[in-house]
Amino acid sequence: MYQPGHASEHTMTQMTSLHEERLDFVFRTLRDTGARKVLDLGCGSGSLLYRLLADSQFDQVTGLEDSGVSLRQARSVLADFLGQNPPRIQLIRGSYAERNTALTGYEAAAMVETIEHVRPEQLSKVELAVFGQYRPGCLFMTTPNREYNPLFDLAPGEFREEDHKFEWDRVKFQRWARGVADRNGYDVRFGGIGDFVPDVGHPTQTAFFTRRN
Repeated sequence: MYQPGHASEHTMTQMTSLHEERLDFVFRTLRDTGARKVLDLGCGSGSLLYRLLADSQFDQVTGLEDSGVSLRQARSVLADFLGQNPPRIQLIRGSYAERNTALTGYEAAAMVETIEHVRPEQLSKVELAVFGQYRPGCLFMTTPNREYNPLFDLAPGEFREEDHKFEWDRVKFQRWARGVADRNGYDVRFGGIGDFVPDVGHPTQTAFFTRRN
């Protein structure tokens, strides 16, 4: 599997650039929905949350993260916003594979480069929690496009991060996402982030789910 320390300098630069482009793209997508109450599922160290809080459109922003280390980093990154009275941000330790009534009622949600960290046998639990119970008005999801990996100098079967449990090609991701949408009353459309290459696609693939009711 891919380990950052083994990547070429060029590949690391590409991935860093893509990371920032992806966060900016997700931020703009959420802003364009007009949502004021947003949920970041798998918020990591808070990079997307920081972008959301820097925009006055967003009145209530919640980050959910299972990693205590990442959550501590997020608290540091977001310290100024957490110190506001009242704060527009709350951080919750937990997994989006678990039901939680506190996470219902959001206009929009994001899952940025996080679904690929879930073991495949847990995906049904994620679906039941996120789309069955939380049921945000819309949800924007990003995940690596496996077809692009050779352009990052990765060998067949190598992942972009060592903690990834899978990386899907576009056909498999779209098949899974359409099934989730159909079972839970959502529409879904697909896109990508980063440089498009014919027959390969974008390095990051996206799904934008919109609740039908």
